Amino acid sequence: MNPDRPGPPAPLDPRVVDDVLRAAIREDLGGGDLTSRAVIPETARAAGRYTAKQPLAVAGLPAAQRLLELLDPGLQFRLLVQDGDFVESGSVLAEVQGFARSVLSGERVSLNLLQRMCGIATLTHEYVECVKGTKARVVDTRKTVPGLRVLDKYAVACGGGSNHRMGLFDAILIKNNHLVFHASIAEALRIARANADPSARIEVEIPSPEFVDAAIDAGADAILLDNFTVEQTREAVLRCRGRVPLESSGGITLETIRSYAEAGVDIISVGALTHSPPAADIHLRVIPV
Repeated sequence: MNPDRPGPPAPLDPRVVDDVLRAAIREDLGGGDLTSRAVIPETARAAGRYTAKQPLAVAGLPAAQRLLELLDPGLQFRLLVQDGDFVESGSVLAEVQGFARSVLSGERVSLNLLQRMCGIATLTHEYVECVKGTKARVVDTRKTVPGLRVLDKYAVACGGGSNHRMGLFDAILIKNNHLVFHASIAEALRIARANADPSARIEVEIPSPEFVDAAIDAGADAILLDNFTVEQTREAVLRCRGRVPLESSGGITLETIRSYAEAGVDIISVGALTHSPPAADIHLRVIPV
């Protein structure tokens, strides 16, 4: 039901990400690359190789290709690996060739994109490896850089993780800050059911394992165990008896995720995948041709 590694991520839709990429180009290029204009002949041509300087999970190559295409449609970009691959240090990810000014103007912004997306994918890969052999799926959260959510969540999928809600429009998740407006979990669920589309999936956060039965009896489709200890998580799993999916979240690290997975939850959401991934070490070496 929950394979150790999902299939490859769905391709990025250029129509969805073009605004993000154009904004990134404008941010870095502004009115033009003054340095390249000053020191590089207009007709000079160059080639460059994007090389991994560490083992990493690949993510973002089609986005980098599209970014350079928007910068200069004459640039030739060749992928040597695919998003979702895991490569060793020293692997060449892609090559670019064209006018030297364009290659150099796109250097930093394309590297920023690849380093972040590969960083997310690589961190996700580490978390996924930690739960192998259990039924738990590693999923992301909405803790993404504003404006980059589509790219951030795509990178999670490249690393073998799964996407949770893309936004508030995807599903109903009743958390503690919603519950304070209601007398009980049952009341919140009843009102949610009355106001939502009948097909809407409703997940509710509970404060302790003792509330598992109340949430299920009130019609919850899934239960969130936020900031539970491993012992509390085991108790919640025993009380649930597989009747609805259970999700663990809240400060779960590479050191602790295995314990939560072995406690028997179905989903483990990790905000760190997108709110604090280390940038992958990738460089672009440019030479005249």
